Amino acid sequence: MEYQNEEFEAETFKDTDLTDVSFKDSRFIDCDFENCNLSNVDLDNTKFQNIRFKSCKILGLDFSKCNDFILAFGFEDSFLSLSVFSNMNLENTDFTNCQIYDCDFVNTNLTNANFENSDLKNSLFKKSNLSFTSFKNAKNYDINPNENFLKKTVFSIPEVISLLDIYDIVLG
Repeated sequence: MEYQNEEFEAETFKDTDLTDVSFKDSRFIDCDFENCNLSNVDLDNTKFQNIRFKSCKILGLDFSKCNDFILAFGFEDSFLSLSVFSNMNLENTDFTNCQIYDCDFVNTNLTNANFENSDLKNSLFKKSNLSFTSFKNAKNYDINPNENFLKKTVFSIPEVISLLDIYDIVLG
């Protein structure tokens, strides 16, 4: 199946290996990806509108290359690694119950985003707006409150203590 320069509407991609496929200049509207491997997919000028990734493997994707017009997607129970979400408006985006390893969120608007129950090992948050974002029951995040905007951001105990790591203090 060809995925480049195509339009897909209200389709479900299930148990599909899309490794190294090009979505360049394609448009996906109201589509679901379930249990798919999306490693090294080319997202140059891809349009994602109301897309759900569930139980997917997402490795090495640069989401910042997507067309940002009406961009909307969410992730659930997925593995995301070595992917870029920098310089994007991801307001209201779900990243629930995910493993998010070594991903970049630099200069990203994550207002009201949801990272609940996710593992954010080695992911970078810098100059990002995390207002009203939920990290409830999330773990392994490394967020510097001096380099990100936090307002009404939700964290859980004891993981919230990691916000103090930059101060090199000892808790007794």
